[in-house]
Formats: sequence, C-alpha cells, structure tokens
Amino acid sequence: MTSPFDPQLGPGGAAVPPPQCPAHALGNGGIGAGGLRRLYGAEAENDPMGLYEKLRAEHGPVAPVLLHGDVPAWLVLGHSENLYMTRTPSLFSRDSRRWRALQDGTAPPDHPLAPVFTWQPICSFADGADHERLRSAVTDAIARIDSRSTRRFINRFSNRLVNDFCQDGRADLVSRFAEHLPMMVMCQLIGMPEAYSEDLVQAARDMIKGTETAIASNAFVMSAITRLVAARRTAPQDDFASRLIEHPAGLSDDEVGQHLRLVLIAAYETTANLIANVLRMVLTDPRFRAQLSGGHMTVPEAVEQTLWDEPPFTTIFGRWAVGDTELGGQRIKAGDALIVGIAPGNIDPVVRPDPHASMQGNRAHLAFSGGAHECPGQDIGRAMADVGVDALLMRLPDVQLAVEEHELRWTSSLMSRHLRELPVYFAPRPPQDIMVAPSPAAMPVPRADWEVTTPAPGGPGPHAAPAPQPAPAVQAPPPPTAAPIPAQRRGSAPKRLWGALTSWWRGY
Repeated sequence: MTSPFDPQLGPGGAAVPPPQCPAHALGNGGIGAGGLRRLYGAEAENDPMGLYEKLRAEHGPVAPVLLHGDVPAWLVLGHSENLYMTRTPSLFSRDSRRWRALQDGTAPPDHPLAPVFTWQPICSFADGADHERLRSAVTDAIARIDSRSTRRFINRFSNRLVNDFCQDGRADLVSRFAEHLPMMVMCQLIGMPEAYSEDLVQAARDMIKGTETAIASNAFVMSAITRLVAARRTAPQDDFASRLIEHPAGLSDDEVGQHLRLVLIAAYETTANLIANVLRMVLTDPRFRAQLSGGHMTVPEAVEQTLWDEPPFTTIFGRWAVGDTELGGQRIKAGDALIVGIAPGNIDPVVRPDPHASMQGNRAHLAFSGGAHECPGQDIGRAMADVGVDALLMRLPDVQLAVEEHELRWTSSLMSRHLRELPVYFAPRPPQDIMVAPSPAAMPVPRADWEVTTPAPGGPGPHAAPAPQPAPAVQAPPPPTAAPIPAQRRGSAPKRLWGALTSWWRGY
C-alpha cells in the first residue's frame, strides 16, 4: 500500500509537485496538492460535516488531508479508529516534536496553527512518566474544586449576565451570554477574576482559529497568566493556580503557566460552544424544547444529546505516529500527523446508523476525546452548561429565536465550529438580585385560554348545539372574615423537600 504522503507520490502513485511549485495553486476549491482535500478554506468552513462525509466515502475511516499551507495530515473519521488511536500512546504519541513536517520545515514556526501544535511542557504533549507527573497535578487540583460552590457562582454569573440585557427584550445569546459565562467562571476558578474582560474573551477565541493574529492573542493570554503565577508563587491562595504551584509534582513556573493556559482556553472554547449549541437546539427544535419543558428531558440530558450532535470541538490536533503502522486500512508512516475526528466519529454509521436518533443516556461520544488524554475537566464544562442554560431559561422562559433558523451563521476552524450569533426576543423584565434564587413571580402567568379548535367562519353550523344559557344570578352570602395566616405557616413537607433539592442542585 502506498502512503499518500510519500515525498514523490500522491494517492494512487501520482506525482506530487514540491511545495514551492506553482502547480500547488492549481487545485480547484478545496482540492490541494496530490488531489487531497483541504481542511481549511471555503468548503471546510462552510460545510465541515459535508466534507467529512466526502472523505469517508473516498477513503474510509482514515483519510489523508491537508492543513493550512497544504501541510499533510491524517483525519481519523471512524469512531473505533479514534478510540484505538487515543488509547494507544505507544503507537500514536502526543509529542509534537516527532512531526516530520516540523523537522523538515514544512510546518514553519509562524504557521497559523503554531499555538496549537508547538511543543510545550504540559501534560497534553507528554507521554509515559512525564505525562503521569504533569497530569496528576492537574487532576488533583481539579479534584479539590468544590462542586457545590462552583455551581453557586456559575448560577450567579449567569444571572449577572442576564441582568445586563433582560430589560431590553432582545439579545444575542452568543456574544452576551455563551461567550462570557465560561471565561467568567474559569477566571474565578484559576484565581484571576480581575483579568476577565472582553479582550480576554476575544483573544481566547482567536487563538485556536488559525488566524494571522493567533500568535499575538496567545501572547496576550500568557501575559495575564504569567502575572498570576508570579503573584501566587509569592502569596498562595485557595485557587487552582496555587494548587498547581504547591503540588508535590514540583511544577516549574513555566509548567504551571502553560497548564493554566491549557485549562483556561480548552475549558473556555468547549463550554462557550456547548452552551450556544444547547440553546440553539432548544430554540430551533420544537420536539427538543417540548421534551425539556415537559419534564421528559433534563438539562443535563439535553447537554449530552448536544455533545453527540454538535460537539464543541469538531477535531483535536493532533497525534504523531511513533513508527510505521496501519490504521483504518491506511499506511501510517513514522512522524505522520493525525487528527482526532470528534464530530465525524460521533456520526460514524458503524456505531450510529441513524444520525438523527436520540442518544439520551449514552455517553460514548468523543466530545472529550479519550484514552490517557481525555479531558480532565469535563465535569466542570458540563456544570457550566447545565447550570447556565437552566438559569437563563428560568429567567427567560418565553425566549424565542428572532430570525429564521436558516439565517444562523457559523464560523469554522480546524478544531471548532461556533455559532456567530443567536438573536432572540422575550418579554422585558427587571433585573434580579444575583445573590438569591430567581423569583417565580418573574415568570409570565401561563395562558388559560389556549384554543384547541378553530370555529368555522360565519358562526355555528345548522347542526351545532345551542349555546349554553347563563345560570340565574344568585345572591351570594357575604364571605366570612378570613383568619390571618400564621407567620410560621409553611408549604407541605413534599413541597419543602422539592424546593430544597432544587435549590441544592442549582447551587443556592
């Protein structure tokens, strides 16, 4: 079997021009060198799922593709092939220094994806004992985060954001809510709430897009983190940064800073996309919303369904082949780059013949990757989505999409696909105190006059039943004087118990 990345041969043995050759520019649309499809450009950005299916039809579960600058890589499309790759670090390493394109200069230091693949002293780029040492510091620090207090301030931040636009009657839930809640929460968790700003939000978004400004955005984020590490090294506090510094693994300042960057950006990007995607499904799918509002689906179940259908990361770059091997019928050579295909793996027809089927109760999706490098903070991301979406829908139960569904637009990059805007309208309402539970009085009174049938025009038909006549008026006796309600009267025990459980779940 011939590798499509052999220096002089493309698929089927066709000659491939050198990178500087003008023939590289002759590709049509999303087709590049050697007839390989590009994972960047118009086709990849406008219809990534369609591109994945073309690749699956042409190559099977593992497809040769081109990254920015026509740098070759493998996109893994199959569900089981992705799991095998992520669970076999002896064959597929996370150490990007193995990448042949880095060694021969095909992927230069100023490549748009450099912030993603440039080796750093963090667990995501380590294997074996180094990975265990660094990962233990991260997982132990996460384990010390109090889940109930975290849910409490997620709820408060959610209501604070809703307060900013609830009187307007209109809002964009992406820019006013989904993009800000995760950054507010993560800045609080890692120990730099004062660093939260619109600039930090936009820099985080820009870093993984592969844009020309991604490197500058990375520098902006790292400057805030470097100041935090220096401050906590001198004066530790009860936060994630201090726990990394104090961990027995003995992380250096550089290692601490790079892990804080990893946690901040990964948690922010995934959760911002997840919140936006859950809200979009609620607003555009009547069955989804009916199940949610009717009690047939909980918000956590809605989040899991979204993780199948619209995972926050579409792909993760990358893995690097330790030696020559095979995967999905393709010959993989030592030093080749591979991409974890989360979105295409989630709709692999081998494991999901009907892509529209409900996946409630099934957590076998690839949204958080797998193996030794599976996302350690996924429960925090789930909590932000669960509590955030629940808080917003409780405050704005009448929220409706302000445009037609087909008018929604996305921005796609190699690793993610996020909604640009989610414009909505609702009945204006006053802000609420974010330190207390939302008041049920703020919700609209349910309509009692829903009309099930529409009468025929022109009044009742010839066989219609006669209209009921009003009963004779009867003089009602004067009502007795109502006794004052004792101050200590409370709701029934079941109501009190349910209220307590609801408050505990939402973090009040």
